Amino acid sequence: MTFEEITTPAYVIDERKLKDNLRILKEVQDKSGAKILLAQKAYSVYQTYPLIADYLAGATASGIYEAKLAHEEFNFSGYGHNKCGFPKPENHVFEPAFKDDEIEEVCSICDHIVFNSLNQLEHHRPVWEKYASDGRLSVGLRINPEYSADDAHEIYDPCAPGSRLGIRNEKMPAVLPKGVEGLHFHNLCEQGFEPLEDTFLKVEKDFHRFFPKPLIDEDYDSYIFEMIGGSESDSFEETAGDDPDEHVSDESMGGWASADSSPIQTKDNDDIPRIKWINLGGGHHITREDYDVEGLIRLVNYIKARYGIEVYLEPGEAVALNAGYLVTTVMDVVETDRIPVLVLDTSASCHMPDVIEMPYRPPLRDSEQPGEMNYTYRLSSRTCLAGDVMGDYSFEEEKHIGDRLIFEDMAIYSLVKNNTFNGMPLPDIDILHEDGTVEVLKRFDYSDFKSRL
Repeated sequence: MTFEEITTPAYVIDERKLKDNLRILKEVQDKSGAKILLAQKAYSVYQTYPLIADYLAGATASGIYEAKLAHEEFNFSGYGHNKCGFPKPENHVFEPAFKDDEIEEVCSICDHIVFNSLNQLEHHRPVWEKYASDGRLSVGLRINPEYSADDAHEIYDPCAPGSRLGIRNEKMPAVLPKGVEGLHFHNLCEQGFEPLEDTFLKVEKDFHRFFPKPLIDEDYDSYIFEMIGGSESDSFEETAGDDPDEHVSDESMGGWASADSSPIQTKDNDDIPRIKWINLGGGHHITREDYDVEGLIRLVNYIKARYGIEVYLEPGEAVALNAGYLVTTVMDVVETDRIPVLVLDTSASCHMPDVIEMPYRPPLRDSEQPGEMNYTYRLSSRTCLAGDVMGDYSFEEEKHIGDRLIFEDMAIYSLVKNNTFNGMPLPDIDILHEDGTVEVLKRFDYSDFKSRL
């Protein structure tokens, strides 16, 4: 069918724009050596996973269901290596707390697992350790860099005061616990490159005791830092009395020693475990037009050159940024004592909940701010929630019952967060192919509403 024949409401994935984003992410991987993962919490239209898997290194999950979805569906469309030369997709998972009756399956289907606390790490050690010991699983810890971007959204800020996400430096051990191979941090949301650069420099300074010994000399350091806009003194300054080579964990490094515990001398500095990888998290708008892609490439090159470790990025929005729409139909025009209201067959509360949660005003094709064009309307829903409003928009022409509107940038978060409040039907999921044809990927009905209750 054609775009004009779509049954509304419907989410529509734009295949061409999705590929454009993937090409940018592939370029970052090719030029930097980073491994980029799809964060499924932002986008999980699994019917497009084979396409995404041809460009990225793997996927990352926020729990067992997403981990299972990636395990089942995130596979190369062909045989052998993908476009970036990766032999197989990686499956990563992080969750603030893993349930005892799920951890075995999680470890069996994932390549990397990240724990949010030392309690969780040790509680589940009897399970994950057997997978890690034979090389089937790499284990990491999430740290809290205690750095928030100036324009951070509070609801999405993992470094806000009182945050439960990640281990603060003062609570980290003197050395890595036995079996831990990597560190993970995530503190950004819809951010450019600069907050990532600042965050990494802080992590490098505060958590330097976990990094391998540098492989490159100071002249090279200075050159790299001039290019990425940093300062060598900002990054490599070591805290007095906190030399990582003076500490080892207790219990033959099977447990952990707190950072402020008495140091235990070691005869061989090489015995101290160091990270093999670092995950820089998500929230990077890499595919946004004004993102400093070259700066990101230089930073990753620096990390890999200086420390010889694997670098992961796990953007969600960047993969499907501006690559989807929510098509809706005007069902009624209600005159009020203020401005006319368009009643749509979609809902902010049900189909784009971030509009209410953040809040924000979703982009709408062929519209402007109120009063900037001839006709101004408030856009609302057919639910009974009075506040189920998308916002006020103006149009060049008057709107009538039956007209169609197209909300843009709707591939991310909207699909994964939607709900059936008020018995609202879930929108179809369609894909707009590069040749202009539209295919229905998923159609929902009453059984989907009833089965969730």
